[in-house]
Amino acid sequence: MRDKIDRYWVGIVLGIILPAVFLYVYIMQFNLWQSLVTFRLEMSESICKMLLLSVFPNLAGMFVCYAAEVWKISKGLLIGTFPYLLTCLAVTML
Repeated sequence: MRDKIDRYWVGIVLGIILPAVFLYVYIMQFNLWQSLVTFRLEMSESICKMLLLSVFPNLAGMFVCYAAEVWKISKGLLIGTFPYLLTCLAVTML
């Protein structure tokens, strides 16, 4: 059963979806939409911080996958993290 699930694409999909879901829940929980709209001058800084915060579920998922010895999914999670990190770097460079 573990060999059927242990695929790179599963990790990549999880790596892209988990941070987006976590970021959405984080914004909705703390009601940050209003502050993001009103403070447009600090928007790039706050977006970068939230993007970096949203990567934590991937790190937790990689830890769980390493503990369960599901190596390909953990590598896929790492690959799925790169779009968020590159976006954060692009926002800070602007």
